[in-house]
Amino acid sequence: MSAGNEASRPAGGPASPAEGYPAPASPDDAARNPAQVSFWLLEPVADAAMTYFYAQLFTMDTEIRAMFPAAMDVQRRRFFAALSQIAAAQEGHGNRDRLVPYLRELGRAHRKFGVRERHYEVFRRALLATLQRFAAPSWNETAKHAWETAFNHAAGVMIDAAKDDETESPAWWIATVTRMELRGPDIAVLTLEPEQPLTYLPGQHISVQTPHWPRLWRTYSIANAPRPDGLIRLHVRAVPGGLVSPVLVHQLREGDPLVLGAPAGAMIADTQSARDVLCLAGGTGLAPVKAVIEALISAPGPGRHREMVLYHGARRHQDLYDLRALREMEEAYPWLQVIPAVSDEPAHDVMYGTVPELAAKATCADRDIYISGPDHMIVRTARTLMERGAHRRLIHYDLDPKVTQGP
Repeated sequence: MSAGNEASRPAGGPASPAEGYPAPASPDDAARNPAQVSFWLLEPVADAAMTYFYAQLFTMDTEIRAMFPAAMDVQRRRFFAALSQIAAAQEGHGNRDRLVPYLRELGRAHRKFGVRERHYEVFRRALLATLQRFAAPSWNETAKHAWETAFNHAAGVMIDAAKDDETESPAWWIATVTRMELRGPDIAVLTLEPEQPLTYLPGQHISVQTPHWPRLWRTYSIANAPRPDGLIRLHVRAVPGGLVSPVLVHQLREGDPLVLGAPAGAMIADTQSARDVLCLAGGTGLAPVKAVIEALISAPGPGRHREMVLYHGARRHQDLYDLRALREMEEAYPWLQVIPAVSDEPAHDVMYGTVPELAAKATCADRDIYISGPDHMIVRTARTLMERGAHRRLIHYDLDPKVTQGP
């Protein structure tokens, strides 16, 4: 029910790799949530359980196998992450309601894989068979009913979201690379032209598939606000050992095609606010923040110019790959201040420190705050800002589902 991610973005895509999972706060919580209890039993044998699940799935319906990439390691972790979200949300309808936006995003994203309503029943059978085998000590009629209820709720939300999305947009877009800019040894800025209009909000991300790796999707943030010409830009870092990102950085050429999935993500520019703005970005996490700033600059003014401060942190000077463009934005909009910083080498003409360290020095009171970068950086930065008095409701970011303990 979920597909791969090699993100050059801060935010979580439809379903992302997970290494840690939430636990109820007390035995009473566990008693109220038998689905969570059986899920705990999968945790020590997660890889074996997910291998068994997909073996069952592909045996039950051979058509489903064609939806998945040949390499399934990332896929198994992603599906386990989705299960962790579903299991943890079964304690009360309020928690389930909070899960709905995540499930709707999953449902829309699964259109690009060719998932149909009938496939969910096969997933359900394979999942129950897996739980019965690997959660045997707690598997009884109560646990089975809890998981059937949880799965039916999740599947229903996803199916409805896919149907709604089908009336508004295609399952995927074909885009052509119109410009390829190498900004460093392992960073590229891609400009893409979708064949059909692709509607998105500033700060959102899309999934990308290259013909080099069919059925393998990776998620990247869109680095510009919507433009009249429909062009979109992506900032991509080649991940060592990755499959898709090295192709995008080192092998892609102008004129090459890419397949794009539906836009998603909750870190969206608040163009109606009159508050000043603080942005903090690490590495290629700059992409969605840059789109947010573009949207805020071009939005109708609230009666005064909004002051904006952008801290862009990187390990090395060469990783400040978009500094020239940021300086141009700064010059065009005098109320924007760009503050670059490095953390792994001596600072020359820039600040020194990590993004959370920069947050400890930033003015954050009564500002709209946007944070983007690796998950651990986002969590530390948000905590730092709240300790300094920033309001939680004014802090905007996206996290992969693997980050189970927020700031």
